[in-house]
Amino acid sequence: MNHSSRYLSEVSKIAKLVSADKLQAMATRLDRVRLRSGRLFFIGLGGSAANASHAVNDFRRLCGIEAYTPTDNVAELTAIANDEGWNAIFSRWLSESNTNPKDGLFVLSVGGGTDTVSLPLKLAINMAKARGMTVFGIVGRDGGYTKTMGDHVIVIPTINRRHITPHTEAFQSVILHCLVSHPLLQKNPTKW
Repeated sequence: MNHSSRYLSEVSKIAKLVSADKLQAMATRLDRVRLRSGRLFFIGLGGSAANASHAVNDFRRLCGIEAYTPTDNVAELTAIANDEGWNAIFSRWLSESNTNPKDGLFVLSVGGGTDTVSLPLKLAINMAKARGMTVFGIVGRDGGYTKTMGDHVIVIPTINRRHITPHTEAFQSVILHCLVSHPLLQKNPTKW
């Protein structure tokens, strides 16, 4: 079997293993954030940061949920990193956003955050929990700190250890698109 065939076979297996029940529960809870006039804050590093930016667009435009990500403002993000250190980039930004229990934090990450890898995620989750926010996540591997502390977290199954990152980041997009097209959440049509 060549790489392309093997990769697509892995994608198919992962899709069958993702819990539709967890996805449905996530959609229901996201609708609750919107009904309470809460905001949704997306965070991620690397490719997950790019997915966070895309998610903000779709949740705002298609679902009518006020959504933001700190990685869309490089000036503010780097000012926090410069003044307070890289690990504070998300937690400081959340504290300055006047987050509250009506809001949600949505973590996109391959590893989910630990004390040594992606610590900014862990600190942001702690800030969110301290403020009573609901923590959502789409993560890979074992889910890391996001899985441990999150309220609605989907862990992308590992089919091939060499493809953890590409599959996790790809399925973040698949799941986010499932959510923004969910009849419970989508309020505005897509053009195509």
